[in-house]
Amino acid sequence: MAAETTFNILEHRLVPEHHLLTEEEANKVLDQWNITRDQLPKIKSGDAALRVLEEIHGPIEEGSVIKIVRKSETAQEFVSYRLVTKG
Repeated sequence: MAAETTFNILEHRLVPEHHLLTEEEANKVLDQWNITRDQLPKIKSGDAALRVLEEIHGPIEEGSVIKIVRKSETAQEFVSYRLVTKG
């Protein structure tokens, strides 16, 4: 597991919520949008937000899907998904 961080970047007001999806949740999203994992935008495993998620969930494998929820004054909430890749 990565070394503990002293600052939880996910608690910063400008960083959107990041959630690690279960395999079942990820497959449901992919089926709903009729896409494959490779068609999702990517997020590198070394991303600061993923390092914090690893402290919570343990190691995050390449190919996992992350749900990102952005708060917006105009859209209220915007949800996107990212595929974890090496890096």
